[in-house]
Amino acid sequence: MKKLIYSLFALSLSLGAMAQGDNYVQDYTKFQGLALTPPMGWNSWNKFACNVDENMVRQMADAMVSTGMKDAGYTYINIDDCWHGDRDAKGFIHPDAKRFPSGMKALADYVHSKGLKLGIYSDAGSQTCGGRPGSRGYEFQDALTYAEWGIDYLKYDWCNTEGLKAEGAYKTITAALKKAGHPIVLSICEWGTDKPWDWGQNVGHLWRTTGDIYNCFDCIKDHGTWKAWGVMQILDKQEGLRQFAGPGHWNDPDMLEVGNGALTPGEDRAHFTMWAMIAAPLIAGNDLRSMSKETVEVLTNKEVIAINQDKLGVQGFKLNGADGLETWVKPLANGDWAIAFLNRSDKAQKINFDWAKQNIKDDIAKLETSFSTTTYTIKNVWDKKDKGAATTKKAFVGEVASHDVIVLRLTKKK
Repeated sequence: MKKLIYSLFALSLSLGAMAQGDNYVQDYTKFQGLALTPPMGWNSWNKFACNVDENMVRQMADAMVSTGMKDAGYTYINIDDCWHGDRDAKGFIHPDAKRFPSGMKALADYVHSKGLKLGIYSDAGSQTCGGRPGSRGYEFQDALTYAEWGIDYLKYDWCNTEGLKAEGAYKTITAALKKAGHPIVLSICEWGTDKPWDWGQNVGHLWRTTGDIYNCFDCIKDHGTWKAWGVMQILDKQEGLRQFAGPGHWNDPDMLEVGNGALTPGEDRAHFTMWAMIAAPLIAGNDLRSMSKETVEVLTNKEVIAINQDKLGVQGFKLNGADGLETWVKPLANGDWAIAFLNRSDKAQKINFDWAKQNIKDDIAKLETSFSTTTYTIKNVWDKKDKGAATTKKAFVGEVASHDVIVLRLTKKK
């Protein structure tokens, strides 16, 4: 009898342990159904760095609406580093009371009232890159706090992460977000060091592929212990990564520098175009309140944005290149194609693209086209004078200025 009682007791302990263990099993997968096209929005860092406050964020939300950016598809107003105040006695984070006196929930409510979404920033380490409180050891508390505030997007950085492994750290924050229950887009900002494209597809919705962008077209900024990269250097570093991108999981070459003054109008066009061609998130990083007409025209070009937001979700690739002139292609839904002629050289370049001699084959997307058997109409998406009458029956002839781009959308002729 004693043996039976002991056996039943042991069984009950075992079952209890199993049940308890089930309660603590974590879901290390991201929220599904988000970022099915590359996220579009604005982030504070490139222009303002740590100089953020609630009035400025509200004004950016207003400007996103008034400038037509919202109508063009931009959704997220993202606050980067330095919004943080202190943690309270129980460990919960609070925003800086001087910079965000109304609180983050009120700010989220305001942004939501504009039909937009609010993003926020934290770090997998003990401190953020700007020296504010990081989320290490507080992941589940922070996730609950963000959910309570109504946050829609989290950029999660990688400073001060001594001893941590990237995959595990990002799985922890995604499990915390999942446990909190409020759908949030997770932006993995690990700089590509631990190859997040290998493990990030089920963990986050986008992942940084490189270190920080630098506001120049073709240069490198050496900070001693680390480097920042110009637009062309960032573009080059995307080679070999396109097979990892797709709806809900995007390669992220960092935020846009369009409108921040260092780039010429042509370089702004080229920068924006190439981010569209490689299906990158379109996160503006300029002051939306004081944009020039030219900057607005770049950021709101709906035909270029349509290439980026194409539902097929295939990242473009370089077809060929010589003497600084590169030809890039991107397959689109319904059999369309985007073709970009990027001039990286310091002089204008002539284009004579004979369609009859060019067949495009995308081994990754399993798509191809033959211009000898299929005729396409051609739309030059930056040329306001384009009448859309050209077809691929004749070679495309043109000239692209130095550090500029020509972009064509090809549609099957009916």
